[in-house]
Formats: sequence, structure tokens, C-alpha cells
Amino acid sequence: MKINITTPEYIAMLLSPAPSKPQGRKVWSVDLETVWLPFFTASNVMGKTVIPPEALGAPLRLAYGKDGLPKFNNTSGKPVIRVAKELGEGVKMVRENFIANLQHFSATVHKADPEAYKAEVTTSIEAGKPIREADRVAINKAMAEAMAEALANRTEAKAKAPQTEAPTEAQPELVTA
Repeated sequence: MKINITTPEYIAMLLSPAPSKPQGRKVWSVDLETVWLPFFTASNVMGKTVIPPEALGAPLRLAYGKDGLPKFNNTSGKPVIRVAKELGEGVKMVRENFIANLQHFSATVHKADPEAYKAEVTTSIEAGKPIREADRVAINKAMAEAMAEALANRTEAKAKAPQTEAPTEAQPELVTA
């Protein structure tokens, strides 16, 4: 029995290409200024979140050490900048809900039409075989070449090394009585 289900609009939108825009600071690989701040501002307006205005107004903060002094990157010397805790927690919640929605959608489709789902998995596995095989051949070839190069370098290094014998100490004779 095949159940007819429709793809929710929010899932369809996830699968549509979006135009590329200049990007700034990322939080969970998503732009803070053009995505997270407007999203959390809108969700505050709708009463779905209560992100403090100071977190939205100053989303990037100077990080401080336990001694109360600003932190600096050990390699670059630049000050360490963190995202406001409330925004970070909001992003974490969205990420967890996003993952749960993707899993729920997959399970719903699988349950509604298990034969089609299984057929798609089987087709995908079969379609991927030539790629996996080509990758296996390429990695084996690269490893064989790397091994051959390493052995050649080792042999060359031994040949260039000076051939000196290590001095041996005289061994005391074993006297038996």
C-alpha cells in the first residue's frame, strides 16, 4: 500500500539553490549578520525566543581569561572574539532541531514508502560502485608509489652514508679452570 505524502515546503526550500552573498562571521557555518541576527530578532518579535537585546546589539564579544584580562591568540597575537552566549545557545537549539527535523522527514518517507526508499538506496549503492572502485585503485596506486619513493630515498640515504666501521672493544677471554 503506497501512501501519498507531499514534501513540506521547509524541506523543499532546503534543497533549492540560494544565491551566493558576501559572508561575514560564521556561527555553525552560517553568516551571523545576515542570517542569525535577523532570524533571532524576528523570533523575538514573534515571541518564540527571548534573546536579550544586548546579545543582538553586541553579538561579538571580547573573550576574557580566568585572570580577567582579554585573551589573545597565541600564534597570531590577535584578540580572541566570541559570539554572545545567548546567541550561541540559540544557534545550538536551532541546529539540534534542524537535525531532528531532517531525521523525522527521512523516517516519515521511509515509513510511507519503504519499497521506493529501499530502491533508492540500492540504486545509489550501485551507482556509487564505480566511484568507490576508482578511489580504491587510486589510493592503492598512490600508496604503492609513496612506498616505492620512501624505499628509494632510504636506499639512497644508505648509499650516501659514510661507510665507517664502529670500533669494537676487545672482549675479555673467558678463562675456565
